[in-house]
Amino acid sequence: MEAIDLHTHTTASDGTLTPAELVRRAKDRGLAAVAITDHDTVSGNAEALDAGAELGLEVVAGCEISADHAGGPMHILAYFLPRQPTHLLTVLGQLNASRLARNLEMLDKLQALGADISYAEVLAQAGGTVGRPHIARVLTDKGFVPTADRAFERFLGRKGQAYVPKVKLDPARAIGALKDEGATVVLAHPFLLGLNGPALHDLLVRLKSLGLDGIEVFYSEHSPSQMDVYMHLAAKLDLCLTGGSDFHGRNKPDIELGQGKGRLFVPRSLLDRMKERRAAQGLPV
Repeated sequence: MEAIDLHTHTTASDGTLTPAELVRRAKDRGLAAVAITDHDTVSGNAEALDAGAELGLEVVAGCEISADHAGGPMHILAYFLPRQPTHLLTVLGQLNASRLARNLEMLDKLQALGADISYAEVLAQAGGTVGRPHIARVLTDKGFVPTADRAFERFLGRKGQAYVPKVKLDPARAIGALKDEGATVVLAHPFLLGLNGPALHDLLVRLKSLGLDGIEVFYSEHSPSQMDVYMHLAAKLDLCLTGGSDFHGRNKPDIELGQGKGRLFVPRSLLDRMKERRAAQGLPV
């Protein structure tokens, strides 16, 4: 049975492989398909699609958008985006302007705490969208903390001294922007919502009314019992199943492409069913 990976990150956001390098790695690992789902950007998709065409590997153009659920974080995956998603690019531009303001505010806080790093140093670490992992790398390289994990614990995590909340879209706007581009829209790693039972069911019903197509069931951090729950909910609500590793290269060294932490397996059949669903909706694949 062929394996795929529908949740990956490149240097266009906070991964450490370029889009072309990631596609090459997927090919070398024997995957049948890979999706590029960088955070709040589609800037790596064209390079990945071109690499896939050259190597003979199916590449799905996507992204992962940050949204907000009742004051908490929610991530929404999109698949089968066009090369130039004009409306979505406008929305992402607004998000990235907010991201820049957030990064600068965190750097101001770090400098006040005695960790003197500049935005230029952080930018040099990033191939695309700048995020907290790039700040953590500079903090580590300059000796302010021994590891990136410690940088998040002390400074950049939710309880860190320099943490600044992220500006996110509400789910309706995020899903609407993606559906306007003809994307298949999926709730990423639902375990992070911290919801179970009726609360999770009701949220999925609401998201489906906004255009949600699926739920990420197979994921590096999901337990077997959680996957069973999500599969049951997907069947009950007629949502498609997806899965992926959340590969970030060296930024998540314990997660391998197509394998997660060693036991992840996402079958090609999930992508085939997603395409069948799109065809029934009159959408291109």
